[in-house]
Amino acid sequence: MEIEKSAKRIRPRHRYELEDLLSVRVPPEPAGYAEKWREWREEALEVSPLPSLKDAGYDRGDWRVFDLRYQSTDKVEIGGWALLPKSGRVERGFVISHGYGGRLAPDYHFPFKNAALMFPCARGISRSPHPPISHEPRWHVRHDIDKPERYVLRGCVEDVWLAVSAMLRLAPYLEGHIGYLGTSFGGGVGAMALAWEDRVQKAHLKVPSFGHQMLRLQLKTMGSAASVQTLYKKEPRLVENTLQWFDAAQSAKHIKIPMHLACALADPVVTPAGQFAIFNALSGPKELFTLEAGHMEYPDQEKQEKQLLRELSSFFSDL
Repeated sequence: MEIEKSAKRIRPRHRYELEDLLSVRVPPEPAGYAEKWREWREEALEVSPLPSLKDAGYDRGDWRVFDLRYQSTDKVEIGGWALLPKSGRVERGFVISHGYGGRLAPDYHFPFKNAALMFPCARGISRSPHPPISHEPRWHVRHDIDKPERYVLRGCVEDVWLAVSAMLRLAPYLEGHIGYLGTSFGGGVGAMALAWEDRVQKAHLKVPSFGHQMLRLQLKTMGSAASVQTLYKKEPRLVENTLQWFDAAQSAKHIKIPMHLACALADPVVTPAGQFAIFNALSGPKELFTLEAGHMEYPDQEKQEKQLLRELSSFFSDL
């Protein structure tokens, strides 16, 4: 099988070859996959987000900073930040997610003019504590993994959908002008959300996680994936039964909007095979930015980050 050949080729290496990574494919999705996800989204959008913004009392650069709150599914209160420009008209909006390390503050470096930026924290993480969901990645990723319908990643995807609802509630004139950005955890969750989200026009995912879950369980890794691998050794059927529904590469096949992905050739935390599986599965317009590495420092990192920001400015210029 093609997947098995891909796994054999890339398993022994630390820095993978681009040709190998571009050949990674995912197996067929489980029966009823799309129907289940569409049902989950329909249920989620019945929730009124009741968003609120509170002036944080300080500015950063060209941004005015606000504290954000809104309601998600399961009566989870989501916290985060929002940035509004000090001057000019707000003509587009961005929902920007985070990695599994959470978020201590919004990012101020994005080159987006005339835009509102929303930085929600996923349930259980940073400004969105929700016991008994742990804020630690190794436990968060396993929360309710024995219950496919209640697995924590479903709730995190719903948090993204409700973030879009919150933005449109606060600024309905942004309809048709919304983008999404997600890194690592936020990239994988974002792919799952975007597959069924028709209110976002363009998106960028950086070193996205949760791609090709079955292959991800086999390859040497660190972080949250290692925690799932440990459980998988004890309860393989339980883990497989749930993760087949939460594969970012499976979801990517259903994404139709223009996508920009930054995938790494080396990454000790999110296997490059999983990252590229997401990019390869995309069926709509797509652009690839190849990083030398992810989740680690390397000599050309600053240079690549600046280049990536220039690409994002261009990619979202017509949003």
